[in-house]
Amino acid sequence: MTNKLTIARIKKLLAQKPDKEFIDKLGADPRKGAQAQLKSYLRKTAKIKKQRAQFEERFSFEKQFWSEGCAHVAGIDEAGRGPLAGPVVAAAVILPHNFSWVEVNDSKQLSAAKREYLYDKILEESLAVGIGYADNNLIDEINIYQATRSAMRDAVTALKLTPQQLIIDAMQIETVIPQLKLIKADARSVSVAAASIVAKVSRDHLMNYYDTLYPAYDFKDNNGYGTAKHLAALSTYGVTPIHRQTFEPIKSNILA
Repeated sequence: MTNKLTIARIKKLLAQKPDKEFIDKLGADPRKGAQAQLKSYLRKTAKIKKQRAQFEERFSFEKQFWSEGCAHVAGIDEAGRGPLAGPVVAAAVILPHNFSWVEVNDSKQLSAAKREYLYDKILEESLAVGIGYADNNLIDEINIYQATRSAMRDAVTALKLTPQQLIIDAMQIETVIPQLKLIKADARSVSVAAASIVAKVSRDHLMNYYDTLYPAYDFKDNNGYGTAKHLAALSTYGVTPIHRQTFEPIKSNILA
């Protein structure tokens, strides 16, 4: 019986992945404290099981391609299509078949701290990572859609391994490599989710650097989006060399 154990000891044993026999015995423990520990443990294990199942589901596209002989599948995503300043950044990521960081998901669903943590893990464990940039001048020259495609193509080119299949978030690029265009792919493919994290964190780091050059615009907090502080700085100081002159309200102010 577990009622001879202190609650603190039960908590410690539960943290060590106990066997079914211990869980069954704990279920018969009449103490409220013991039952509270058991309920907490069961909630946590159920959450982990659900996360794992969802993670495996997000690996379904990669597993299908692997089974067809495509050992190297690259997920591709971008960050920074909407901001008024800075580049659009794309990333291409080839994950190993045993990649197991279940938290890797659409970067928009993760906190900044979690993205930074997973960014390091992805860089450490990926078979290859490529990053492509399209700066504000290219965006103004060929438009944001084409600039995004250009950055994605450059990210694939930057990979040290040549992928046999691409999975891309809602885009298609110019390449001879077979590509699967998926809507909301960053929430449906682990490889694309990994690319979304790498692209987002890489761009955030770059905008933090730009914040040191142009501190009035608050780039470290808004990443180039048109927040009130950013728009106020534009009104007071004008555009910087990294602003997109074809984006509103910048375009109208320049032409006025």
